Amino acid sequence: MISRIWRPIKEGFLGVFRHGGMSFSSASAVTIALIIVSLFSIVTINMQRFTQGLEQSVQIAVLVDYDHESAEEEDRIALAIQNIPGVAKVTFSDKEDEFQYYMDSFDDEKTKEAFEPFRSKNPMHDAFYVEVTDGTELEGIAQQIEQIEGVSSVNFGGTSATRLISALGTARFIGAFIAIALSLLAVLLIYNTIKLTIQARADEIQIMRNVGARNGFIRSPFVVEGIIIGALGSIIPILLTYFGYRYIYNSSGGYLVSNMFSLYPPVPFIVYICLGLLAVGILVGLLGSFFSVTRYLRWKR
Repeated sequence: MISRIWRPIKEGFLGVFRHGGMSFSSASAVTIALIIVSLFSIVTINMQRFTQGLEQSVQIAVLVDYDHESAEEEDRIALAIQNIPGVAKVTFSDKEDEFQYYMDSFDDEKTKEAFEPFRSKNPMHDAFYVEVTDGTELEGIAQQIEQIEGVSSVNFGGTSATRLISALGTARFIGAFIAIALSLLAVLLIYNTIKLTIQARADEIQIMRNVGARNGFIRSPFVVEGIIIGALGSIIPILLTYFGYRYIYNSSGGYLVSNMFSLYPPVPFIVYICLGLLAVGILVGLLGSFFSVTRYLRWKR
């Protein structure tokens, strides 16, 4: 049993060293592919975090008409808003709070004093602030709220907010697509490398088949060789990803542009990314070598 396990491992390592040039070229291709995969993975996942932060920060401001500011009417309006699909939370703010918020927006004390006389005849509206579960539904939900009786006006930042959220979603999709495409490219590169290795050992493989060796016995060393190549190709991307992300995070304080665009803390986020890179490298090597040797053995039947 031990010999069955040890033989493909030993021959796989020997195959990597025996065909050092081809193995190095394949590992280098995997390295380049995984570096780009790592970059797009980090950007895509953090962009998802950015989008969530943006969606949480963008609220729909609903102003209540002066003629509907009784407790009964506002309860009815709040219930109608809460019943709209996609609404996550509804927060009430009375006109006194709205006026104070407006006053706090001024840094100049003289300006505050100029507006203070308006407090007694408060011109502000009672308001509701609505949070949604999906930022792409902002405009649709705002349009439904506008139809509720007693709503004076609705503001959610206009189409610029929805366009930004949509653009971030598109960027995430493109990043994921590129990462998958590069992984498939790495599979193809290892496939071709193992194919060349098999062709170089065609006589040896034929001898094994002549003495009755099964396909699994012949295939296993090549699969191990592909796994090793994939694992070796993931070493540099893992090191660059781990130390590079920690450096960027510490240098930026964990934020890009503003607190809304916060990065994932390095631990455990970057550890998972590195483990993912190792897994992808091994899987790429396994698939590339498995398909290559399987196709050869079928062709040589």
